[in-house]
Amino acid sequence: MVHQEFKYLDMCRYTLENGTKKADRTGTGTVSVFGYQMRFDLNKGFPLLTTKRVPFKLVASELLWFIKGDTNIRYLLQHNNNIWNEWAFKNWVESKDYTGPDMTDFGHRSQTDSEFKKIYEEEMDKFKKQVLDDDEFAKEYGELGPVYGKQWREWTTSRGETVDQLKNVIEEIKRNPDSRRLLVVAYNPGEVSGMALPPCHSLFQFYVADGKLSCQLYQRSGDIFLGVPFNIASYALLTHLIAHECGLQVGEFVHTFGDAHIYLNHSDQVKMQLEREPRPFPTLKLNPEKKSVFDFNLDDIEITGYDPHPAIKAPIAV
Repeated sequence: MVHQEFKYLDMCRYTLENGTKKADRTGTGTVSVFGYQMRFDLNKGFPLLTTKRVPFKLVASELLWFIKGDTNIRYLLQHNNNIWNEWAFKNWVESKDYTGPDMTDFGHRSQTDSEFKKIYEEEMDKFKKQVLDDDEFAKEYGELGPVYGKQWREWTTSRGETVDQLKNVIEEIKRNPDSRRLLVVAYNPGEVSGMALPPCHSLFQFYVADGKLSCQLYQRSGDIFLGVPFNIASYALLTHLIAHECGLQVGEFVHTFGDAHIYLNHSDQVKMQLEREPRPFPTLKLNPEKKSVFDFNLDDIEITGYDPHPAIKAPIAV
């Protein structure tokens, strides 16, 4: 039986071999393909990649942050999750209130200038501490705007009303599992300009058949090396959580892409990963005492049997 991880590795290989070189907003450059799809059978192990370590606690805490409807990095920092820091930090160092060293183009300079990297790390540490310790600062500069959590839980209509998309879709799965309207949309054109980063995973749809819940994600833009492994695990976890609440088994996670790309400064890392042999996927365990998606905490979610190859570091493009 072919290991399911080869679906991801095949995507990496296909993009390297067939992708088009394109410029991008970060100035890094990518090799990109348009339109790609992977399917994972969630009954054949939890799809947490094994050809490099993917930090599951970060995946789970970010998903719980979305589910809570939170849009401030304070919750993430409280759980030692730093994956959204750069965007909030950028807003801070570009603000009129910032009086520290020049942080212009910090994303690229910290990768090439060791002296600047030390200064950047010191400023980032100060920023994180202030977000954690200072309520007013956190409210002003820990905020990312109306990103995923806001759209999932509090979409604002043209009439000024709010829609809890996630709660509604769960209730509809229970009430009318054959519905073709089981969607949650994160890409809100009316609020994109106020977001630190427009939603890459733009919408997802559920499908119930034979007592199993499947989920399809449409991702407008996918950073194949750094972001996509997180996205696979995150939406697989979301599918498990909602199936658990709705009394269903899990089916497939279907991952559909618009622009799927490998940043040019990730090419060597991807080639290293492609040389590794996949290991068995781990198993997900959920606290059976928790009945609602909205009641889960990090301690209620566990991965067992995870034995990956070592992590492969790569710079994030901001």
